[in-house]
Amino acid sequence: KIYLNNYTTGFPCVMRIKMYIKAIVTAGAKKENFVVVSPDNFKISTKEKAEKNMANKKVIELLSSYFNISKSKIRIINGHHHPHKLLVVENEI
Repeated sequence: KIYLNNYTTGFPCVMRIKMYIKAIVTAGAKKENFVVVSPDNFKISTKEKAEKNMANKKVIELLSSYFNISKSKIRIINGHHHPHKLLVVENEI
């Protein structure tokens, strides 16, 4: 979705972009791995266990470094307790 400001105000336009991402996560792996299957599909292995939300935090950290955005711009929508996750990346241009 793209939102634009009103042209009559004279302020520059701000576009907000949402991108949905599917990720398959393996928690508690021996080594970390980050594979881009397609632009919106990833396979991620983390050393962190799936306890106390540690693996989910690591997934958000890895995706934020891949997209070069803040961690607060990425949210898990579905799959908090499941290896198949749906995430949303929100960014302003």
